[in-house]
Formats: sequence, structure tokens, C-alpha cells
Amino acid sequence: MAELTPQERMKIKRHDMPNQDQGVRRGNYDEVALGYSEAAAREEAERCLQCKKPQCVEGCPVGVLIPQFIKALRQGDMVKAVTWMKAKNNLPAICGRVCPQEVQCEGRCILGKKGEPVAIGRLERFVGDYELAHRTCPLVGAARTGKRVAVVGSGPAGITCAVDLGREGHQVTIFESLHGPGGVLVYGIPEFRLPKRVVHGEINYAVECLGIEIRTDYVIGRTFTLDELLAEYDAVFLGTGAGLPSFMRIPGINYNGVMSANEFLTRVNLMKAYRFPEYDTPAKVGKKVAVIGAGNVAMDSVRCSLRLQTLQAQQIGGEPGEVHMVYRRSREEVPAREEEFHHAEEEGVIFDFLTNPLEILGDKEGTVRGMRCIRMKLGEPDQSGRRQPIPIEGSEFEMEVDTVIMALGTNPNPLVFVEAKGLERTKHGTAVADQVTGKTKKPRVWAGGDVVTGAATVISAMGAGKRAATDIHGFLKGEAPW
Repeated sequence: MAELTPQERMKIKRHDMPNQDQGVRRGNYDEVALGYSEAAAREEAERCLQCKKPQCVEGCPVGVLIPQFIKALRQGDMVKAVTWMKAKNNLPAICGRVCPQEVQCEGRCILGKKGEPVAIGRLERFVGDYELAHRTCPLVGAARTGKRVAVVGSGPAGITCAVDLGREGHQVTIFESLHGPGGVLVYGIPEFRLPKRVVHGEINYAVECLGIEIRTDYVIGRTFTLDELLAEYDAVFLGTGAGLPSFMRIPGINYNGVMSANEFLTRVNLMKAYRFPEYDTPAKVGKKVAVIGAGNVAMDSVRCSLRLQTLQAQQIGGEPGEVHMVYRRSREEVPAREEEFHHAEEEGVIFDFLTNPLEILGDKEGTVRGMRCIRMKLGEPDQSGRRQPIPIEGSEFEMEVDTVIMALGTNPNPLVFVEAKGLERTKHGTAVADQVTGKTKKPRVWAGGDVVTGAATVISAMGAGKRAATDIHGFLKGEAPW
């Protein structure tokens, strides 16, 4: 078959992602995005211009070799496509589902300047899913070096760092505070967006290939201190994430029916609240739910709430109710991914923009009955570049709700800093570490991901884990003394 010209490639229409029907998916936790067929993936891959200076790669925090894997995919060589992919990305089936490609690799795609960019993320997912099903590209480690590394946390930063160091021949042990690996990938992201089988499949295969040990139910700062780890290991990487929730400082925050998004999503994801009444997990929601915030975690929370309402109604009767997203800025400032906003809108979420809670209202039993809110207007841009919300005097009103979920960001858990002399923190509670190498102020300790940056994306955490692994490897070889 003759090679297409760039002009011919530019005429190929971008393939939409097939999704589960919006009327059906509100009543289940099955994955919403169904993935490309082989034919759709091959045709989408034909759109890539194979640029000599691929800006898409520059937009990827882990530097995935995008033109190479796409070229192999469109030629039908899946083994080569997986090989190119895994040269830089150990978790493609995960990244293809949750990374904000629209502002990273796809945001730099040349086709996007005059039309729609190549669907790089969807192709990444296709290749990742192929590898999960066929296991064509096992990870191979170098000869054992005799060096031992402790990785604290098994989220995206920790797993990436561990796998990269394992490939270099170092013996890696991961310490995870929960009962299973995955961190935010399993407790924070719902099944309908990132199935647990995908997370477990990616992680288990990587650690099995490289002989990485995972020790669960270990809370560093309690079970062991950081200094105790340093007594046994040559280096330590902290990838503990940011799991400490933030709350608004308003009256009524302690009423029954108010919870953090972290608590809510953990109950849904790990305690299987969505399988009520088989699992009678205390994460049921009321008839009128308000989620405060508009980031990806807030989107996950409103969409989980919709599903819980529907499932509860199916089990015990009645109508599902309402789920509101309450956000103090406008639609244009929503920080969540456009795809997630679109899905939430399709599923029936009610958006209350330019609205800010002033007080949680409760009944005599101390249970939420509503919120007192105020209307907002937008002023000049603040430090984030978004226009600053300003209260409109005299615009207060009451909103009837019985469940309030706060999705306002998170901070690192302070436990890891217990008895860790020399490990410095910022005023925000994040670890002080070099942004390039991951080195902290404490000798032989590196850190990366949300514990350093605060809540961010999966792929940015992976990038931090990869950069730290490179520096740790250099240190263990004696090429990069502390």
C-alpha cells in the first residue's frame, strides 16, 4: 500500500471514542470509554505526520517515543509498538485512560494547529491494553548490583521509580500503607474511569518481571521511621502522594453528611460502596448531594454520587435525586478535563457556577439539611491566571442538600516526616526536593510526585519518579555523589 502524503493524512477525520450509553452507565460502574477497535486505531495512527521534530514528545512528562510507537501501530507491528511505548512508559494502559493528553502531548500536536490533534492518548491505551492481554514485551532487568532501594508509596511516582531502578539491576522494596498496591490509582480514581484490573495488571506484571517486593500495611513514620529504613537500604524514594484532605473553614463543617472527597472515593473504590447491599459500606449519599470544587477529583465525586443514588434507588425504591457541583468560578475556569466535564454533563450533574458556600446548615440531630451560599462574580486574574471570584453583596441564598462532599485539594500526610530529621517541608507541608533530581535535604533520600508538588496528575508524578530513579541510579553507581 502506497504511503499517504501529509495532505492525505490531514484529511482523515479523528476517530471518536466509543462510550457506554449515557442512560445506562449512570446505573453501573463499568468503564465508560470502551476503547478503539483495531481498525479504528490503525486508521487514527495514519493521521500522524511523523514530524522530524516531534513537539508531542516534548509535551509528555515521561518522554514517550510517540512517532515511533504510532508508526509501528499503523504498520500492524504491535510487538514493536509496545516495545517503543515501554521504552519510556511502564504503565501505558493506565496513562492512556487518565492522563490529560489534551494539554500535554496532544496539545503540542501539529495537526491541532489547524484541526484536531492525533488521538495519542487513545492510541496509547490501545497499545497498553494489547500488552495487558498478550504480554509481548516483558520487562528485563540488568545484572544485580547488590544495591538496595526502599520506595515508600506504590502510586504512580513510586511504581515508576521502582520499575526503572529494577531495570537497572537494583533490588527494590516498596512499602505501601494500604492493603494493596496502586495508591491513588486504586483508592482515588473510580472503576468507570480506570478499572482496578488494569492497575493491578500493569503493576503486578512489572514487579513480577523485575523481582520487586511489595510490603503492604507499612506506614512509614509509624511502622518504621525514615531513619530506620536508611539503616537497611542504600537509598530511599518518597512517593507518598498527597492524601490529606482540605476543608473549607466555614460553620457546620462537622455535621453528619459532610465528608472529604478522599474519604468518599476511598469508601467507593476500596470498600465497594457501589455494591450495596452486598457491601453495606457507610458511603451512601442522600437525595440532594453537593460536591464543592470542579477539579478531576470533584468530577469523580459527582459521577460516583450519581451512580450511588441510582443503585440505591434500584435496591430500596424511589427516585435517584439530584447531584450538584458547586463552584465559585465560571464554566471557563473549570480545571477538570473537558472529557470528564462532558461525561458528567451527559449523566445529569447539575452545575452551580459562581456559587460559594458560606455555612453548612444542620438539623437538631446534627445532620446536614442545607447550605447557605453566596453568588460570585469574576474580577481580575489571580496568581493561577484565572479570574478571581468576588462575592456579590446581598446575594446570599439557601440550597437544600443532605450530603456535602469537599473536593478542594489535598496535602501530603505528615506521618512520613515523623522522626525524619533533615527532611525539610514547605509551608504547605510538601517535601523540599530538587525538581530535576528529586534530591531532598536529607542525605540518601529522594522524593517526587504529589508529596513534593501537591496534588497533580498521574503522568507528572510518573515523570518525577523517572527523574529521581535516574539520579538514584547515578548515586548508587558512584557517578553522582551526594
